[in-house]
Amino acid sequence: MLEITIILFGLAKCITRKLKLILIKEGTQFIVIRVPLAGLKLGNITLNIFFIFSFTLSLFYAIPFPVIRHYSIRFIRPQRKDILIILDLTDMAANSTTVGVINFITLLLSIPVIGAGIWLANEPDNACVKILQWPLIILGISIAVVALLGFVGGCWRITWLLIFYLFAMFILILVFACLVVLIYLITNQGSGHPAPGRIYLEHDLDDFSGWLRRKVTNPYKWDRIRSCLNSTDMCSELNQRYRIAQDFFNARLTSIQYGCCMPPAECGYSYINPTYWLTPNNTAASMDCLQWSNDQMQLCFHCDSCKAGLLANLTKEWRSVDIILFITLVVLICVYLIGFCFALRKSKTGDTSPRRHKQNT
Repeated sequence: MLEITIILFGLAKCITRKLKLILIKEGTQFIVIRVPLAGLKLGNITLNIFFIFSFTLSLFYAIPFPVIRHYSIRFIRPQRKDILIILDLTDMAANSTTVGVINFITLLLSIPVIGAGIWLANEPDNACVKILQWPLIILGISIAVVALLGFVGGCWRITWLLIFYLFAMFILILVFACLVVLIYLITNQGSGHPAPGRIYLEHDLDDFSGWLRRKVTNPYKWDRIRSCLNSTDMCSELNQRYRIAQDFFNARLTSIQYGCCMPPAECGYSYINPTYWLTPNNTAASMDCLQWSNDQMQLCFHCDSCKAGLLANLTKEWRSVDIILFITLVVLICVYLIGFCFALRKSKTGDTSPRRHKQNT
């Protein structure tokens, strides 16, 4: 309503001939207008110039109350108070659409990152370890917030906000790339080896990266992780699902179930049910053979095979997440480069047309 009032007021001034507009030059990027103000009493020259902007642009381009990116005012004849107005008429609608699309895509790209973090947080093993899920969620939220700031800065032409957007997004992309590389390096180990007489793979702690191994094997941390894993139903559900030994041995269990819910294959325990095994005469094959207990609250949660099984599960899930993150990162970099080049091109065109004409006049 305000813009309509301003436009009508500017039109009324022109119709009553109290204000005269003389078009000097019209270009695709800017308009040059001379306004003779001799004999005109102006209460507020800035407000009147604003009326001129609104009316002129609406008259020539049928754009109600357009946002003007650049303008320049110069007195040609001070004694007569003539004013030369240079208006940059860059297509604001096209600019806003481009900025909006770029930032909307960036906002969408934050969804896989946040979703990956939420998915890991809902997995029992990652929920107990708590290493990767929160960094992913925080990173995804940060990307979404910066994208929204870029959208606001682009649509409302807030220069400092656009600069902050470009700088903050660049930092986030660097952090994102470092995270993707770190996950790849961590999960590129721990392939495992076939268990004696079984169809699954067993893992050793030495198969995994030292950094990830320290996150689990620390006695204080492992006590907390073990209590968390023991509170889940990952072992108890095996007794309900598998009644026959052959079905159990042919089943595709997770690495953490193989490592924590049953004794290592090398120990030679005899199967009774998935979580109850008869102790052999010789249990000296490894320390894990001595750590096994038929107590449903103990099982093999103190074994190194349980820690290794947990690490194998983590690396498998992280590897899947890393593929999604890598694809998201590549698309995000492409979108950022497009937005950066667009902003650079617009800044160059914005600095040439009005100012160059002003210098010539």
